[in-house]
Amino acid sequence: MTGHWKRLRIALAALVAFGCATPRSQPSIAPTLVSADGDALAVRDALEALIDEGRDTPSDREFAYASVLRSRDDGGPGAPYARASVTGRLIQQKGLRAAALVSDVERSALESRGRDPEFRNGASTRLLGTLYVMAPGNLLSHGNSELGIELLEGLAKEYPGDLENHLRLAEAYLALGDTNQALPHLCLCFAEKLELRRSDQLLLDQLVGGDGVPACVEVAPGPR
Repeated sequence: MTGHWKRLRIALAALVAFGCATPRSQPSIAPTLVSADGDALAVRDALEALIDEGRDTPSDREFAYASVLRSRDDGGPGAPYARASVTGRLIQQKGLRAAALVSDVERSALESRGRDPEFRNGASTRLLGTLYVMAPGNLLSHGNSELGIELLEGLAKEYPGDLENHLRLAEAYLALGDTNQALPHLCLCFAEKLELRRSDQLLLDQLVGGDGVPACVEVAPGPR
């Protein structure tokens, strides 16, 4: 009988230990995001830095999304731009599961652009133009691919020194199958690739196949 109770105590102890170990610990959030919580634009910038470093996690994006939604809006272009940008990153992670959020990106980008179209060299316009080209038309309310190209072309002319404008315009042209129009902008970005953010360098590699653009030797990019 003593042996029976001893075995029972061991079994109960094992069950208790298993029960204590079963609950999963909460995923850790990047300290830079936690410290920026409450400031939508700071959260957005912290998330982008993590993405550039290749250190962001799904939990980081979800935390950033929740943070920008509850952050105070001071009436400037920064808060709605941050909401649009971070929501876009969440959609990028979740794919079709977050398709319903596309309208939120459009609305926030339009709000930011309406408050100050020149904010960060037209950042909200760039986001909006890219959205109009890349997102399915049935998820959009105020634009389409034609308007998207128009917005991105205008931005590349207004801020020719901003390589990201050329990269996004090239990406949009390629998405629409217009390689000839994309080529000068791709070549410009490829020639000055190291000036791009890491995530944009990766995008450029995807667009050109990682091996450069042979036709660039025959193309003279427009003045910057």
